[in-house]
Amino acid sequence: MATVFERFTDRARRVVVLAQEEARLLDQNFIGTEHLLLGLLHADDMAGQLLAGLGVGLDETRARVAAAGKPSRRSPSGHIPFTPRAKKALEMSLREALQMGDNFIGGEHLLLGLLREGAGLGAEILHEHGLQLENIRRTVSLVDRDTRRGPEIREDSPVVVSVPAEVLDRLHAEIARLRDLLARHGIDPDAEPRVGDGGDAPVA
Repeated sequence: MATVFERFTDRARRVVVLAQEEARLLDQNFIGTEHLLLGLLHADDMAGQLLAGLGVGLDETRARVAAAGKPSRRSPSGHIPFTPRAKKALEMSLREALQMGDNFIGGEHLLLGLLREGAGLGAEILHEHGLQLENIRRTVSLVDRDTRRGPEIREDSPVVVSVPAEVLDRLHAEIARLRDLLARHGIDPDAEPRVGDGGDAPVA
């Protein structure tokens, strides 16, 4: 796991910090794939733009996660452990980065890792919105790695990503293509997700 975190960009580390804060906010004593997804929804980077463009919103996703899980008996404090599925998603993000020839792990790789893990609540929510691994992987590959990585940021800096206009146009075109694909399969990307049961099992 240490090898994975060593490759994280500043923004990817911020996603993990925000995932922990989301777990605390929901009074849950574990970080699951659903909390990693919530962390990604805070990000103003490629992953955040993709999720927003496909109708995955922070507030409704947080409500979905809250409805699916149970609060801890005691308020979480100190270190909050990752669930096995969250750990697997992080490992899958490293594999996705290596497969793409990237020497870093950014938010886009975390998103791909959640989809590749496939069984956690984070992946379930993404699938409900019609996100599929191959489509998102192809979308990510349209943007060059230097643009995706972006500049390093200070811990107290707001997350701002400058994306060239032509890259943003391609990204918006791909989002539109994905939304059209969902519509052809009878999936409304703007529909409210259903409330399910469960969530990632906490680590003992």
